[in-house]
Amino acid sequence: MADISVPGFSDKYKTKDYIEALMQKERIPLNREQDKLDGYKEQQGAWREMNQKMTSLRTSSKTLYSFENPFNNKLATSSDEAAITAEAGREAEYDSIKIDVLKEATADRFLSMELEKTSQVPKGKYTFEVADKAISFNWKGGKLSDFITSLNKRSANTIKASLIGTSGNKHALLIESLKTGNENNLIFKDDALSYALKNKIIEKSRKDIQEFGNDTEYFENPQIEEVVPENDQEGMPKFKKKTVAINEALGKDGEPSPADNRTIIPPRKGFTVPVDPSVFDVESNRIDFSFKTNEVEDITGELNDKRTTRPEFKEVGTASFAEITIKNEPSDTLLPPVPEKMLEPVSDAADFYVHNADGTETKLDTDSPSIAVDPITNEKTISIAVRDFPDMDSIVVRNRNTGAEISMSSYSVYDEKKNLDYTPINPVSTAGDATIKYNGITISRPTNKIDDVIPHVTLNVKQPTEKTATIDIAPDKESAKDALIDFVGSYNQVIAEMNILSENKPEIVSELDYLSSDEKEAAEKKLGMFQGDFSLTNGKATLRSIVNANYPWGDDATITMLSQIGISSRASGNGGGYNAAQMRGYLEIDEKKLDSSIENNLEQIKNIFGYDKDGDLIIDSGIAFNMDKQLSSWVQSGGIIATKNNGLEQRIKSSETAIKKLEDQLATKESQLRQKYGQMEGTLNSLNAQSNTLNSFTNQNKQ
Repeated sequence: MADISVPGFSDKYKTKDYIEALMQKERIPLNREQDKLDGYKEQQGAWREMNQKMTSLRTSSKTLYSFENPFNNKLATSSDEAAITAEAGREAEYDSIKIDVLKEATADRFLSMELEKTSQVPKGKYTFEVADKAISFNWKGGKLSDFITSLNKRSANTIKASLIGTSGNKHALLIESLKTGNENNLIFKDDALSYALKNKIIEKSRKDIQEFGNDTEYFENPQIEEVVPENDQEGMPKFKKKTVAINEALGKDGEPSPADNRTIIPPRKGFTVPVDPSVFDVESNRIDFSFKTNEVEDITGELNDKRTTRPEFKEVGTASFAEITIKNEPSDTLLPPVPEKMLEPVSDAADFYVHNADGTETKLDTDSPSIAVDPITNEKTISIAVRDFPDMDSIVVRNRNTGAEISMSSYSVYDEKKNLDYTPINPVSTAGDATIKYNGITISRPTNKIDDVIPHVTLNVKQPTEKTATIDIAPDKESAKDALIDFVGSYNQVIAEMNILSENKPEIVSELDYLSSDEKEAAEKKLGMFQGDFSLTNGKATLRSIVNANYPWGDDATITMLSQIGISSRASGNGGGYNAAQMRGYLEIDEKKLDSSIENNLEQIKNIFGYDKDGDLIIDSGIAFNMDKQLSSWVQSGGIIATKNNGLEQRIKSSETAIKKLEDQLATKESQLRQKYGQMEGTLNSLNAQSNTLNSFTNQNKQ
């Protein structure tokens, strides 16, 4: 059977190879155009990179002569940086300032009493204020840690709450204002106030409270014959003020604090204290006191011993003879003692009464659920509204306990309608102004950042000074040096890029030791890319002339050239021989000479980079000014680089259009060739088939 050949699916006659050979020749114009396009894009990339380097140099140049030039930077150093530091503005005067820090500004930072780690914050509306900022939110009730998280989310830059571990299973709540100053007090309102009072964060300020009941001289016996205490046992001793005493307390300053004294009432003792009639002048006055019981030795055993009975006999007499006296034996009934009814111990029976002018008494409820109870000490606080007892003339205390003493506070009188002040019980710090002494003048400010005492100088107060601190305002020479080094580095990068693009010399790249291997490879590809471009040649010459020129900025100028401060193309010396790298226009730095110049001639260095030449108070000459002006013609919109890139952009578009046209032509050409060769294959296949048919017919006839 003859081989089957289908045009387009088989390549019996190698037509694909013929077509490919023909198409390769046809693609030569397309390949040339694509190479041109790649070249345009590489040139465009080179100009963009040049633009970046020139822009960086221009920025460095503008920094050296603008209003914010580093030569005007001031540096403030303190002799006691732990107590006070300073920041000097550019317009600050050189000076040596003497400062005494008497007190740093502080914020309210209050600590609660110890709390159980399982403690809860009750449901309610919690409001906190600092100055004119208020944080208020409704709390559904829950764990203290969750409450703190919720509060902190709402109070950024105003207040902050945290937990301080005090023992294995207890902690304390620290709540603090984030604003310092006398006027920025932390204020608790709504349920936050109740919580703060209950958990001993704050207490009522005593400057608004009158105290009484803190002197035993004014105590009277509490026993009133016509009044028998409820449920009292018959035979119990009467209540007397005898042995009732006051334990004197010391305040936080170590001095006696009568308001903190505690009255101690032993078992079966008590007292009455008169109430001053002036208390009733204000209808909204309240009388508060707190108490708790402490276990002591029970007295019922001693009382029962005294209550036992037996027969009593008179003295039986004696008999005497001469010098001998004989006593009679005492009589004895030989009967056991006959006891009275035994007294039972009494506990948890601290009774407080309001005594009225008519002699009657009203017992105060000490077990009401509304009474505030300290969860740690179990101390209860009783509050009496004077409007509820208009006939009250005294308050009676009777300790019916037989095995516990009462420890109670004095009585506090205050107006419940008055906006009472509160004071912290355990303050870590309290709000206060910073106080300093400057030039013999004492100055207070609400913050530790003080910027209105010394012109253009900000003081940062940290803590009191032990001795007068000295703050020196001097030039920031380090920032000036850094800016000069940055300028030299940026300048050298621009010159290096110009050399690479304008000259085809491999040694130009090998001399640049700071380049990485990848950067060197990229630079080698760009060597001589714009060789013969006069804009690069002229631009490089102009930049070199700017840094080598003389700038006589004034009649008393002694430094007028960059080379005088240790910056030049030969700053490192030439060793007596030829140095090709030095001839390419790079700047070098003699660091020792530069340091000396900055130390002694900083103002003159500033002037050679930018100065007013014509007296119109506008900088119009100098190295940095001229450099900025020259570079702006390159990098600004419509400048040299933009113009070159625009030209390249047009070429790129034209090249892309030509490539598209050539690709379309090639596609058409290839299609035509495939069609022609396909027809040829079909014809050849048909001829072969006819030839095979004739051969078969001839062979049959021969047989």
